Amino acid sequence: MNRDGDRPAGHVCGSCRHPVDTVVERHKTFGMYVPQWTAGPCHNPDCEHYVPEYVPAHPPRAAHTAPDARRKEAGPPA
Repeated sequence: MNRDGDRPAGHVCGSCRHPVDTVVERHKTFGMYVPQWTAGPCHNPDCEHYVPEYVPAHPPRAAHTAPDARRKEAGPPA
């Protein structure tokens, strides 16, 4: 961390030296969690430490579900 309190900038991949994103991780100090800025994964396809971008395997849930489906999941009426 810099003396002025800003997070460090300019993280690069250790193997290919391409710039990588900065990610925030939690670090426990004296019983409380504090932010810790670290280098993120490398997304350069030519790098040996390449990590592909996150692509969800399933589409997000629909906001509206059918009322019959909720009733069936709840079980038989009492």
